[in-house]
Amino acid sequence: MFKIDVELVKKYDRPGPRYTSYPTAPQFTEDFTADDYLDEIIKTNNAENPPDLSLYFHIPYCDTLCYFCGCNMIVSRNRERISGYVDYLKNEIDLIRSFIRPDRRIAQLHWGGGTPTHLKPNEIRELSNHIKSNFKFKEDSENSCEIDPRELTKEHLVALRESGFNRISMGVQDFNPKVQEAVNRIQPEEMTREVIGWIRELGFHSFNLDLIYGLPFQSVETFEKTIDKIIDISPDRIALFNFAHVPWMKKHQALIKKEDLPAPEEKLAILEMSVAKLTGAGYVFIGMDHFAKPDDELTKALKEKKLYRNFQGYSTNAGTDLYAMGITSISQVGEVYAQNVKTEAEYYERLNKGKIPTFKGYRLNEDDVLRREVITKIMCDFELDFSKVEKKFNIDFEKYFAWGLENIKEMIDDGLVEIKNGKLTVNEMGRLLIRNVAMNFDGFIERKLDKARYSRTI
Repeated sequence: MFKIDVELVKKYDRPGPRYTSYPTAPQFTEDFTADDYLDEIIKTNNAENPPDLSLYFHIPYCDTLCYFCGCNMIVSRNRERISGYVDYLKNEIDLIRSFIRPDRRIAQLHWGGGTPTHLKPNEIRELSNHIKSNFKFKEDSENSCEIDPRELTKEHLVALRESGFNRISMGVQDFNPKVQEAVNRIQPEEMTREVIGWIRELGFHSFNLDLIYGLPFQSVETFEKTIDKIIDISPDRIALFNFAHVPWMKKHQALIKKEDLPAPEEKLAILEMSVAKLTGAGYVFIGMDHFAKPDDELTKALKEKKLYRNFQGYSTNAGTDLYAMGITSISQVGEVYAQNVKTEAEYYERLNKGKIPTFKGYRLNEDDVLRREVITKIMCDFELDFSKVEKKFNIDFEKYFAWGLENIKEMIDDGLVEIKNGKLTVNEMGRLLIRNVAMNFDGFIERKLDKARYSRTI
């Protein structure tokens, strides 16, 4: 059973990137324009053997505000507003599709939010049909959607299943009523179990449940009851997120009183209990905050060194070009990242003019490409063969990463990582602190150019 060294976790609990990309989003700049993005789209589509595609659609609307939320979302019940947004999503699909080779296939599709199921079932079908009429899907494509059971009907799930979705992700956070009230997310256990019953009845391949530790009024005793219920429900995957209280970034989080949050020692005890219970119940600790059953594709990908990480977290579809659509969404195509405008008004204005709605991004240089490879290997494989990096990039690894290798000695001394025969290996405790491991190879941190304020690593 996986055991946490609480003192080590406390020692390394500091702010740091989540590395859903490298370079990370704070490095994006408005000097990067829609024309730069279009140049990369054209370049990658002219390649001899371009990779498969991954599509992401951002549906920002929610019925109510969850005080803990860190997503880009809009609280709205204005059906005309929401319907109008769907129309513009279809416009963006048409625009982007015109630059993509027709023979390229979709390996992964994800709808995130906000709350994608804030759309009505007929709007889900409408948007799905438009996507399918523009893109060809691989037979084994992974098509996932985030749902909120509080405003969900069975018909929503029927519409998703008929539209080809095969995976579902749902937030639970905590079943405790006092915690739910404190974060303005009232979601009774009975409601969650009913929706899961529908998911299973309709034949979705798998479902994921999200939990958050560090919320107001949580304790080891109360959260253990939630963990026991989650184990009984038996989802295929579980994400156990650390609550990042960042009211300077998300102003609505100021509605959560700091004095109601569990003390740091209690928070770590909650984490320790949760990891012990989940791994004791047979879940495999994938890394950082993800758990999966032994036969799950994430677990298989971890064993086969095929795990990947992008803006949606851990994935099994490495090497795809990610085209993201909707406000605030971030694409990763070739050697660039491109982020869409943040407001509906800007989004509509640009699309009305036939312009790609990118407002900032980043083009990777040679150093970025090298470091992205290293950090991705560390985050996903939990090991790094220096000789393979040297061969691929024609460098002397120890000279190039002298700063990081000197810094990481402390983690070696603490038994979190091992370097032996030119290979770095992260142990199980190190996986929990994998963000800290990766930070040693981050060029912006090394050069003291990263001034962003991040959430804490644990």
